[in-house]
Amino acid sequence: MRILITGGAGYIGGTVARILLAQGHAITVFDNLCHSKRSAVAENTTFIEGDIADRPLIEKTLREGRFDGVMNFAALIEAGESMKRPEIYFRNNTAATLTLLEAMLATGHDRLVFSSTAACYGEPEKTPILEDARLQPTNPYGESKLLVEHMLRWMNLIHGFKYASLRYFNVAGAIEGYGEAHEPESHLIPLILDVALGRRANIKIFGRDYPTQDGTCIRDYIHVRDLAEAHLLALQALSDAKSRLIYNIGNGQGFSVLEVIESARRVTGRPIAVEECDRRPGDPAVLVAGSAKIKAELGWVPRFAELDQIMASAWEWHQKRYA
Repeated sequence: MRILITGGAGYIGGTVARILLAQGHAITVFDNLCHSKRSAVAENTTFIEGDIADRPLIEKTLREGRFDGVMNFAALIEAGESMKRPEIYFRNNTAATLTLLEAMLATGHDRLVFSSTAACYGEPEKTPILEDARLQPTNPYGESKLLVEHMLRWMNLIHGFKYASLRYFNVAGAIEGYGEAHEPESHLIPLILDVALGRRANIKIFGRDYPTQDGTCIRDYIHVRDLAEAHLLALQALSDAKSRLIYNIGNGQGFSVLEVIESARRVTGRPIAVEECDRRPGDPAVLVAGSAKIKAELGWVPRFAELDQIMASAWEWHQKRYA
C-alpha cells in the first residue's frame, strides 16, 4: 500500500513508518519537525516538511501521492503543558486535523487511522476502561483529541469517511535502532533511564497520595511495536468496508510509577534516585485500557506485554542513543 504518515518523524509515527517499510509498503512522511529532527525520518521514505495546517501543501501532497490510506500522528502530546497553554493544543491538534480532513475530502481520500488517546476518558468510573465508557477528559490535550473524534463521526455520517480511532495511553519501548527521542523529553521511562545513565540526578514522582496501592499514578504501558501492528490492522480493516472503528490499545494491566522505577532498577542494574513532588493538575489516578474489542474483531495480540520486556528494549535504545 501507499501510505501517508503525518507526524512520521516522531517517536510513534517514525516507528510505524519503519515497520511498514520493512513489510514492503511505500511510505510518505509529512512532518513539521517541531519536536524532532530530519535525521529521525526513516530512510527510503518520501519526506515532505510541512504542517498539516497548511492546506495547499497537504492537499498537493495528497493529490500527487494518491494514497491508499493516511495515518495521522501529528499532534502536541503533553497533558501537563496543555493545562498551561490549552489554546495551542486546540489549534495544533483539533483545528489542524480539520484542515487535514478537508484536504482528504477534497482529494478523494477517505481512509484514516487516527492516533487518539485514553486521555479522552478522563478519570474513569471503572477499570479496565472499555470503549463505551464515559468520555470526560480532565485536560485540554484529551479534549483536543476527543473533538477530533467528534468531527470524524460526523464526517463518517455525512460523507461516508472511513476511519479508525485508536485510543492508547503510555507507549514505550523501542525497535532496533529507533526509540523515544522527544525534544524536550517528558515521558516517564526515558526520563528514568536518563537517571540510570547519569544524565539527570533523579526522577520526579508527581504525587504520592493517589488512591492506588502505593500512592502513585497507574498507567497501562504498550510496546511501540505492538501499537504499530494495531495501526496496520486497523487500516486493513477499513479496506474491508468497515467504516467507523474505535479501539482501545493497551496491555490491560496497569503499573504504578514506583513499579516502573523498580523495573528500571532490575533491567539496568543501576540505582534510580527519586524526588517526590506535588501532583500535576489533570493527571487521573488510574488509566488502564481494556483491549478485548480489537483482539476479538481484528485478531490483534500484544507480543511484548511484560513491563521488563518493554523496559529492556527502551534501555538498549537509550544506551545506543547516548553512546
